[in-house]
Amino acid sequence: MDESPAGRAKATLAEGDVEFDTRDAVLLRMIHRTGSVAAAATELGRSRARALSRIEALEAAFGPLVERRRGGSGGGGSRLTGTGRRLLDRYDRLSAAVSATATVPETVLSGVVREIDGEMATLETDVGRFRGLHEGVAVGDDAHIRIGADAVTLHESGAVPEPDATSARNRLEGVVAGVDSGETVFTVRIDVPGERDGGSDGGSDSGSDGDDITFRALLTKDSARRLDVESGCEVALTWKATATRVIQGVSGNPTRSE
Repeated sequence: MDESPAGRAKATLAEGDVEFDTRDAVLLRMIHRTGSVAAAATELGRSRARALSRIEALEAAFGPLVERRRGGSGGGGSRLTGTGRRLLDRYDRLSAAVSATATVPETVLSGVVREIDGEMATLETDVGRFRGLHEGVAVGDDAHIRIGADAVTLHESGAVPEPDATSARNRLEGVVAGVDSGETVFTVRIDVPGERDGGSDGGSDSGSDGDDITFRALLTKDSARRLDVESGCEVALTWKATATRVIQGVSGNPTRSE
């Protein structure tokens, strides 16, 4: 397990000097899905040469991960070896354990993947469409988007920068439901109203039924005072797509905060 500069825990498998992380897991999943290294690289917006180079580096440390077949009567392609599948399973178990023990609260929204653009996915949820880095999902998949409280920026209502002026394209309006005060960091709870019509057409049931969905944001004491954050005040939330993750889910899982 490693820790990001922002203090978020992340899963990493290490063998010698080589580390297997989320980007590597995404690549293996996409190879398994498409049956081709070239197709996987294209789907993820990476070059085939770079994908092959990364696979070779991983295989030097972890063993044979991808079986590559040349064209012939049955056609060419690639598939994961038993070692590759076991490595991916190990990583998934570690990633789940890290997520379960993470100290930074998250909001998890359920929905349906509507668009894929390289490594970015757009998920339609009961409170809008949001973009995030995806882990091998496809258009039409039921999925979740995880938004860490430390990735959310609060603004005064109506004072959100224009989309072209910031990289934080995900945005919402809400009402402060409460503030949990720490010595130097405040956890702000923000209620955002869910859709009253049952959510997006064709999407999964998030379980909100129009109920408010609670987001959390971390603020320093100074920032909380500057924004005059208190229960009942209206605020705007923004967060970067690169600070969120879209992962495969199961239809019917509720929208929740943790």
